[in-house]
Amino acid sequence: MVEVREAKSSCRICIGTCGVRLTVEDGRVTQVRGDKDHVLSRGYACIKGLGAADAMNAPDRILHPMKRNADGGWEQIPFEQALDEIAERMGAIIAEEGPESAALFKGTQAYLSVSAAPMLEAFQRAIGSPSFFTTMTIDQSAKFVGMNRIGMWGAPMHHFHDAEVLMLCGGNPLVSLSVQGVIPFNMTKQFRDAKARGMKLIVIDPRVTETAQMADIHLQVRPGEDPTLMAGILREILAQGFEDKAFCRDYVAELEDLRRSLDPFTLDYTAARAGVPAKLVAEAARMFAADNRIGSAFSSTGPNMAARSNLAEHLIQVLNILCGRFMRGGEKLRNPGVINPLWLRPPVAEVIPALREFETGPRSRVRGIGAMFGEMMSGTLPEEILTPGKGRIRSLLVTGANPAIAMPDQIKTVEALKALDLLVVVEPFPTATTELAHYVIPPKLLYEREDVLMTPAYEGLFMPVPYQRYCPPVVSPPEGSEVVDEWRVYWGLAQRLGKQIIFEESALDMVEAPTTRDLIALVMRHSPISIDELASFPDGKIFEGLPDAVVQPGETGTKRFTVMPPDVATDMAEMLADDPARLDADFPFRLISRRMRESQNSFGRNFPAVRERFQYNPAFMNPADMEELGLAAGDAVEIVSPRAAIEGRVRPEPSLRRGVVSMAHCWGGLPDKELPYDEGGSNTARLVSLDEDCEAVNHMPRMSAIPVRISPAPPVTPETTKEKVVS
Repeated sequence: MVEVREAKSSCRICIGTCGVRLTVEDGRVTQVRGDKDHVLSRGYACIKGLGAADAMNAPDRILHPMKRNADGGWEQIPFEQALDEIAERMGAIIAEEGPESAALFKGTQAYLSVSAAPMLEAFQRAIGSPSFFTTMTIDQSAKFVGMNRIGMWGAPMHHFHDAEVLMLCGGNPLVSLSVQGVIPFNMTKQFRDAKARGMKLIVIDPRVTETAQMADIHLQVRPGEDPTLMAGILREILAQGFEDKAFCRDYVAELEDLRRSLDPFTLDYTAARAGVPAKLVAEAARMFAADNRIGSAFSSTGPNMAARSNLAEHLIQVLNILCGRFMRGGEKLRNPGVINPLWLRPPVAEVIPALREFETGPRSRVRGIGAMFGEMMSGTLPEEILTPGKGRIRSLLVTGANPAIAMPDQIKTVEALKALDLLVVVEPFPTATTELAHYVIPPKLLYEREDVLMTPAYEGLFMPVPYQRYCPPVVSPPEGSEVVDEWRVYWGLAQRLGKQIIFEESALDMVEAPTTRDLIALVMRHSPISIDELASFPDGKIFEGLPDAVVQPGETGTKRFTVMPPDVATDMAEMLADDPARLDADFPFRLISRRMRESQNSFGRNFPAVRERFQYNPAFMNPADMEELGLAAGDAVEIVSPRAAIEGRVRPEPSLRRGVVSMAHCWGGLPDKELPYDEGGSNTARLVSLDEDCEAVNHMPRMSAIPVRISPAPPVTPETTKEKVVS
């Protein structure tokens, strides 16, 4: 007889952490549903969360540590033996080349375990390696650059739930379920509610996205021209006197330099180059800066992955600065924090001056690209592996990521991964990256591990109220398996390497391993709520009555934002001199990225519910462009960039600008082991070059607004299915 029970928990596939109800049959999660009683999500759960049961019971789930044998195949290996062998090889590499030769790569999924994320960083510090890479610097490193060149405000930006106006640049949160300050419980409803209370919405995007359909103003910008458009908006704000004059007087330097750099970006020039009516540019400037005084501008992967991404992000950050869209002294934070009590270290309303740490900190060996916020830039990783010399990266530990699919310039990235002496991947499923690994260690999945919601930094950034929840394991790992709490990999390697782990300011016992509960308690060490008290609320709790977290007054008139440093002025001049149509003759289209509800980057692509909807990533085009090329819906096409060529299958989308192709990223497989396109899609990162169109400060390549040409696909032959490299 089947034993059936119901359980409650919270999803941790993304920062949403929606409340869920689980059906458990004979120790297996067989169904996931939204929990209507959850105080915040109220029954909402997205397709990714609802598919978690399929993930936990997937027939291809990796259930034992695996080792690559001499024949190139896999053999099962005990966990402790795997750590012994990995530590021996890693230790030898470090002894020969130095700690910088042992790199770590942290992906999106690794951010969502409260015990694993800080343990990985503690391991990096323990071995003394500066070679720490994350997915943040794959797609949004421009944010790091902007903060380093401009400076930062010591208190939060205006909150979504208080906003009179919101500007979204190149993001589609109704699908991506991600925008700062908004917990993505039923994002569509939250935006509708905000609109109903009067919030104005400005969206900048080449597509009429699901979010743009709700906008009061939609600026359907030409791909890659976000910095032009932002320059035009800023010029109009200053020309009309819409800026927050008192804030600029007290906290902004180089305002006149900014005016001079913006002067050429008249409404007419901006309209002609960005492809947006001048009247709409002026209306957007007025709506954001003059008609409404509370609310911020946020950017996403659109401008942060396109050409001149650093300049686009810089100007977006300057927009918030000119309009003073930050909390001030005396204002209360909506969420004072539960595991990260902000009233103990309240934010201060003052400028943190530009650090420019990319000029003073560790630098990459090959190109001399500086680290920022403790991270090396991911665009430098392949060359750091491939280029001979002392300190070459020879060992890479990857967790929660699939760099063989996600990294730009897939051709060079895969070549680099193959060149490693040691590639260790912590991953529950076969991926393109595990195909290249020497060792694969499978972690427990979300309903098998003990957790609380969000790391301390994420709690304040995304959770709008002081809600927190302890999530005990709902089920045990599959019988006979050897999947582990992810933190055990990093603690175990440090132990074998003779290194001391400092976890959340505490030196761990390096003889006897801690428990996951011990680690969570350390993460919560500053909280007034103990882990035992938190565990006594099985549905979680909004903790009313916590002390207020109040923004403290700071210094005025001494510390200032640098809104137009010389290197940014140079970027502005170069953009003005550039001919945006210089590649149009050979590559008349621009390929932009897009999010899909069904998957998060490469995660979830193989879930049955996703496969029912998408077996590949279609190439969406404007119907008029398709007609001009003689293409019909479903036709196979070849998509060629200056770097390489991939396959596609076109699908009409009238909401796209003419001249734009839109495809989801993180599809496809390895260049030499790819499934047919209709079974797995194409990898748009193959179209990207790490040698051309890269940003100087952070070596961020052009990953969106990629110049391409489209043509009917040639007949399929053994030759046409081979990897196509243009340069």
